[in-house]
Amino acid sequence: MPLQAQRRYALPPAPEPGEAMIVDETRICDLDRLDTALRDGITALDDPREIRAFAVKTLGQALRDGNAVLADTLSTAPRDSRSFVRAQTWLVDVVVISALRIAQLDLHPNGAPSKGQRMAVLAVGGYGRAEMAPHSDVDLLFLLPAKITGWAESVIESTLYMLWDLKLKIGHASRTVDECLKLGREDYTIRTALLETRYLTGNEALSQTLRKRLRAELFATTQSDFVEAKLAERAERHRKQGGQRYVLEPNVKEGKGGLRDLQTLYWIAKYIYGADKAAELVGHGFFTEAEYQSFRAAETFLWAVRCHLHFLTGRASDTLSFDVQPEVAERMLYIDHGGRRAVEHFMQDYFRHATQVGELTRIFLTGLEARHVKKAPALMRLLRRRKKVKDGYRVDLNRLNIVDPKAFLQDPLNMLRLFEEALRTGLLIHPDAMRLVSANLHLFETGLRESPEAVRIFLDLLLKHGNPERALRRMNELGVLAAFIPEFEPIVAMMQFNVYHHYTVDEHTIQVISTLAQIERKELIEELPLSSKILDAGVNRKVLYIALLLHDIGKGRPEDHSILGAQIARKVAPRLGLNPEECETVEWLVRHHLLMSDVAQKRDIADPRTIRDFAKAVKTRKRLDLLTVLTVCDIRGVGPNTWNNWKAMLLRQLHARTSDLLEGGAEALNRSHRENEAKRALREALPDWSRADLRAETARHYGPYWQGLMTDTHVVFAKLLRGLSDSEIRVDLQLVEDRDATRVCFALVDHPGIFSRLSGALALVGANIVDARTYTTKDGYATAEFWIQDAEGKPYEAARLPRLRKMIERTFAGEVVATQEFVSRDKVKRRERQFRVPTKIVFDNDGSDIYTIIEVDTRDRPGLLYDLTRTLAANNIYIATAAIATYGVQVVDSFYVKDMFGLKLHAKSRQESLEKKLRAAIEAGAERARQG
Repeated sequence: MPLQAQRRYALPPAPEPGEAMIVDETRICDLDRLDTALRDGITALDDPREIRAFAVKTLGQALRDGNAVLADTLSTAPRDSRSFVRAQTWLVDVVVISALRIAQLDLHPNGAPSKGQRMAVLAVGGYGRAEMAPHSDVDLLFLLPAKITGWAESVIESTLYMLWDLKLKIGHASRTVDECLKLGREDYTIRTALLETRYLTGNEALSQTLRKRLRAELFATTQSDFVEAKLAERAERHRKQGGQRYVLEPNVKEGKGGLRDLQTLYWIAKYIYGADKAAELVGHGFFTEAEYQSFRAAETFLWAVRCHLHFLTGRASDTLSFDVQPEVAERMLYIDHGGRRAVEHFMQDYFRHATQVGELTRIFLTGLEARHVKKAPALMRLLRRRKKVKDGYRVDLNRLNIVDPKAFLQDPLNMLRLFEEALRTGLLIHPDAMRLVSANLHLFETGLRESPEAVRIFLDLLLKHGNPERALRRMNELGVLAAFIPEFEPIVAMMQFNVYHHYTVDEHTIQVISTLAQIERKELIEELPLSSKILDAGVNRKVLYIALLLHDIGKGRPEDHSILGAQIARKVAPRLGLNPEECETVEWLVRHHLLMSDVAQKRDIADPRTIRDFAKAVKTRKRLDLLTVLTVCDIRGVGPNTWNNWKAMLLRQLHARTSDLLEGGAEALNRSHRENEAKRALREALPDWSRADLRAETARHYGPYWQGLMTDTHVVFAKLLRGLSDSEIRVDLQLVEDRDATRVCFALVDHPGIFSRLSGALALVGANIVDARTYTTKDGYATAEFWIQDAEGKPYEAARLPRLRKMIERTFAGEVVATQEFVSRDKVKRRERQFRVPTKIVFDNDGSDIYTIIEVDTRDRPGLLYDLTRTLAANNIYIATAAIATYGVQVVDSFYVKDMFGLKLHAKSRQESLEKKLRAAIEAGAERARQG
């Protein structure tokens, strides 16, 4: 074997001293063997095309073998990302330099290149930093001493063709030093790439000239401009990624708290100080050693995630989408435990690292401001006279800082007072003050947490300044919230693996408190009139804020989080200074924080029994009002598009009917009274109808029809039924903006399975049913009211209604068979296939006086409701009402049913048989969707 000095092609730069690779380099690529193979093979060839083909074949095999070794090694050391990316870079170096040498020595031999032909080849970008994931781009700069010659152009072209044939993603440029300087001045992207050059091979003196001239002629005089440009670029990148650190499917590279944020710090440090490694930021006074270790840990974790993503997807994918999150978690050796899936533990770690990146960025940028390299922020309250800060504080660069850290820490209460002072003055907190607090969290001990003064400060943060979310978010990021309320710590950065919850549990908690503060500031009067009215009338604000703070504190354990949360609230509420009555109310609100939402969305609130049972649970108007506001804030805090007018209408109706019962007694729900009132309202709404026609219309319907529908719907059905022949299907479609839904009313001759056929027709035109009820007249006609939305939870568009009408007609004419149509349409999106939703079926004979309620909780898909209702119809089950509540990929379908004799389903054997058939229908449909 030839010695290294005698190698002709495989001449990569030696690895940096002290920078180990994940596996010995000889296992990745035996350089001597590769060199010999290339030398022996090429010596026997004369045709340039054959030489190139042989080189691509040989280098391709070396690349595949090396990547296979690296992939296997990473699987056994899945978090050793630093040494992996170095090894990946070294392998690419081997291939790139070998290809270049073949082009120079064999494809375009030139025994004595002139001075003007002696180019340097540099790695730039991530490749220049020696940070290569499995499918990262390979960015090259062919640096020329003068205008490109024909020989140099041929060498570059042949090199690139070989690299492209190797399926590498190549970015390239051929420039002189002067051209690099000119383009670097004009374009910040090019300037950033030039900042990260790494010499590979060729004219090393030319490479050094470029580095020196860049530093002297460009970098030294444009530091402030470069910093501002990079920060503007960062802000725009965050905006495009959604502006949130806690997005459900984060981009590991470009997202907030991702690798690009860390790289931005490195770019700036390198630009200003010539720092080659992030560790040098400690020496320059930007980070403490502990902060640098946090930087290093976050960077190592994020690179590991990115490398596993590339291997899993087989491409340069940087988005942690739902379908790959569980697989990345498994590769990084996370396991299910403590009632949570491995993927949830993994994503909690991810978000905690992303938060740490945000803190480090803040510290670094403030350090730049102090050195006048970055502009200081404008004051938050430009139009107000700034309040004078209290003794012990000072304003540095428009931020609240501490005069004497030692004196500050002598009273640990100051770590809470800092946040109060920031809210009082409207100032941002200086990162030096934040560092001091986060480094001394151990001072929050039991005595401090229970101190009356500490409790006063914390409650004032919540109740006094009008924007508690600002203080809470910063306290949470610094660990102060979990230090003051240790029970809060487990839910920090806790992700719930579903598409319904848009935020981590702690961020959701802050969002719901923010919503309450917005209502109090009268910013949501039009959107939330009921909640605004309740707060105007007066409630115990302390109880409401503490209940919101604690409502999800029990999440992430095997137990029901409402029950566990109530037990935790029983301990925490007294510590926060609440009296026994207030503690009891907070505990009740936490225990039942899902009750109103569940009743409104999963039950028929037109059924008097529903209202009676709910009122019995709530007991008082005071609790009803508190629970209503808490429920509204909770739903709005789930995500940007979760709240809509349909949910608002359900909650308003439930609140109004329960209030009537609590204040007016049982008479408010008297069936005969409500029936008589409904008939009177219909007569008033149809003044042009004859008395005989009105008498016939009010006599043809049974009691539930009058109690279950609104007067405007009674009017619609009266007109549809008037003169209806047995062969007709009449349909009325109305888009109702204030409910965010479209109402579809059908009138036709009654026959078995009508509910199923209607729901099938609606699903086939892309309509999501949120509520449905059917009634049969005494003379044998069916009246069915369906409320539908589109896939985005908005009213079904008026422009699509003619297609809907046509589909209904074709379905009832037998031209369209829904069962067959769903074979091609009933599909589960790939990104949603990893979600587990176990099926639960409950039979409830107590929730209604005259119906059995069948509640089916399972995985949602377009044909599910049709499959369920068809199964019920095939078993002679009559469906009176259906309520459909959707939570991302999970749906709860609640059916109010009777058997063919008009009786409840009391027999256990009948329930078990029906459950078995419903489960079979769900599984058959799910299998059809998986195969689709």
